[in-house]
Amino acid sequence: MDFEIPKTYKAAVYDNPGHISTHVEELPTPEPGPGEVLVRLTHSGVCHSDLSIMRCGWAGLPPTPNDQVGGHEGIGIVQKLGAGAEKHVKLGDRVGIKWAAAMCGECGPCRGGFDGHCTLKKFSGYYTPGTFAQYAIAQANYVTPIPSNLSSPDAAPMLCAGLTVYAAFLKANAKPGDWVVISGAGGGLGHIGLQIGSRGMKYRMIGIDHPSKSSLVTECGAEAFIDMTSFDNAGIAEEVKRITGGEGAKAVLVIAGSNRAYAQALEMVGFGGTVVCVGIPEGPPVVMGGAFPGLLSTTQKSIVGSSLGSLKEAVEVLELAAKGVVKTKIRMEKLEKLTEVFQEMADGKMEGRVVLDLQ
Repeated sequence: MDFEIPKTYKAAVYDNPGHISTHVEELPTPEPGPGEVLVRLTHSGVCHSDLSIMRCGWAGLPPTPNDQVGGHEGIGIVQKLGAGAEKHVKLGDRVGIKWAAAMCGECGPCRGGFDGHCTLKKFSGYYTPGTFAQYAIAQANYVTPIPSNLSSPDAAPMLCAGLTVYAAFLKANAKPGDWVVISGAGGGLGHIGLQIGSRGMKYRMIGIDHPSKSSLVTECGAEAFIDMTSFDNAGIAEEVKRITGGEGAKAVLVIAGSNRAYAQALEMVGFGGTVVCVGIPEGPPVVMGGAFPGLLSTTQKSIVGSSLGSLKEAVEVLELAAKGVVKTKIRMEKLEKLTEVFQEMADGKMEGRVVLDLQ
């Protein structure tokens, strides 16, 4: 099987890092090296992390290079194999490219099942060309197989949004029937998380977000919606306790990249509850509100971090989507609309997920 591969391809680059700005350019089509594959991308999700990377929003990270090709939720077809890649994939396979672009298989995180945190630290869309493009190079042993009965637009958001929230649930220490809160429930990760939590894991879900997203939140499986604009920090915790019969939630997943959301979270969980930190606020780091050692000790509460997920977990969450457990609210856009998509995201107006049609 051979594929006709063009000499150049279209890609969206960050032409003014630190600001919301992209530009579509023609780039030379790369050749896959040993252990690599060339993937013709058909779709890519757009993640809030892409926005943060583009505008250099996360303190402590090196600035994003000029003309970086962003994106890390790519779906496409393997078009060319580098030496040795045939041991892992074949021409014509439909695969996904995630945020974590490679794994060594030998470091501590890889050995422990956390290959998404491999010490290679090779990330799609950040110092490695990403998936806002018609072609991309990927490591053959780390692309994700896509179920045959799952469409590419539906699969794309699962590679980061779905994977990230699924991995967070696995750290929540909750069991079926427990109350679980998602703060930032109406966004890309949040509305997927509500479906996985309510339909896949049988949790009783509470969603917190702006009132404009209340319908989406309840449609996705939340038994209760809390309007974030109607309560102060103490009041929102009391509302969670009222809904849960006075006990508080078993877990809170903080999806929103908001320091205020983190300041609210510990008081929402009851005795022995867990706060799972997922969203990363932009700007200077702020200590999480209320995280006093004495409080954690006497209430047996836990704070855990969760970012990314493993290749195994990616396969699992794609299977949930293939079974119809989760259905992302998707809006399709073209590559040329990417700057407008990012601006909508920055303004907090986006519901669900945008997926780019790269064909």
